[in-house]
Amino acid sequence: MNIAIIGGGIGGLATAITLLKHGFNVQVYERAQALRPIGAGLTLTPNGLNTLNAIQPGLVESLKQAGSQMNTLILKRSTGEIIASKPLTALEHYGQPLLNIQWSRLQAILASLLPSDIIHLNHQCIGFEQHESSVETHFENGKTIQSDLLIGADGINSVVRQKLIGDGSPLYAGRMSWRAVIQYPHPLLTPNLATLITAADGKNFLLVDVGEGYTFWSAGALLADDSVCQRATDAKARVLEIFAEWADPVEAIIQATPADEIVERPICDRTPLQRWSEGRVTLLGDAAHPVVPSLGQGANTAFEDAYELAECLSLAPSIEAALDAYERHRIPRTEVIYIRSANQGNRSYKPESETTLQEMMKSSQMNQNEFEEWLYSYKPSENRKFVI
Repeated sequence: MNIAIIGGGIGGLATAITLLKHGFNVQVYERAQALRPIGAGLTLTPNGLNTLNAIQPGLVESLKQAGSQMNTLILKRSTGEIIASKPLTALEHYGQPLLNIQWSRLQAILASLLPSDIIHLNHQCIGFEQHESSVETHFENGKTIQSDLLIGADGINSVVRQKLIGDGSPLYAGRMSWRAVIQYPHPLLTPNLATLITAADGKNFLLVDVGEGYTFWSAGALLADDSVCQRATDAKARVLEIFAEWADPVEAIIQATPADEIVERPICDRTPLQRWSEGRVTLLGDAAHPVVPSLGQGANTAFEDAYELAECLSLAPSIEAALDAYERHRIPRTEVIYIRSANQGNRSYKPESETTLQEMMKSSQMNQNEFEEWLYSYKPSENRKFVI
């Protein structure tokens, strides 16, 4: 089977790796002209790490060398006062840590596991046409390709999704975000630590060690207007103004970050779909089920998608049957994660955010514990019975 994947992000690359291992002929088409570093970090949770281990045994050990295993979460007020401190015990409970890593570092490691000639850069998908026995995909550079199956792994603004589903633009969640990755030594930024700083006026600031001497910072604020600044210097000035007079090291790390390395984005999601596929085309990752980043599950669920889609395609008697099994298993799980992410994200920016975030850190929150048990205990090798 010839399979084309639109999107060379971490979800698309993980999908290509596992499909190749199953013997499929895979090609990846990425719109960017180069796989360049971007100012983002992410957390790989036990469910995502278990899945990556199933996709490529030994991969997680490489990621641990490149990232940082988070062992402590500190919650602070914008004045610098510590509200709560929580030791993180994911490794003891689930056999895998909470692993923070640079998005670009993860992308590079995944890309290194693939033959270089299957990743095609500068290929912006502009549409596709389905035929009885193939899919014809068109690119902005004039190229057209034929495949037996097309997988849209092209993110929250997926071109494949718009052609397949046509549900318009993502939904603005009422919050603007700014983020960057920077080498910034500071006494308050110690290894294996994450610090969440909150204020009652709808602002949060996150500082995370992502390994190799880098810190990921992410700022979020309630804003009615979802428009972004046209110039990088204006975006930097904006985030500096919004977080002015916050306790050290907030202002200092923003100031130290070059303006062109700060990513300004509206926080968005999409209402869950009841189907991700039609004919010989399907969706994966943020193209299928984008969520706000309150639980850090975007990448982790994309890896789950990749593993299970490959399993379905290898075990089912037809593409139609494989995509049906893929949706039946994946959609219910991602719907739960969507609802939880949306609710927790909204509550984290309300005036009572300090109380909300503090309660989420308490081990006595059985509901939260039960959810984490369900979320993090996912092991792909135990899911084949659902696929067949």
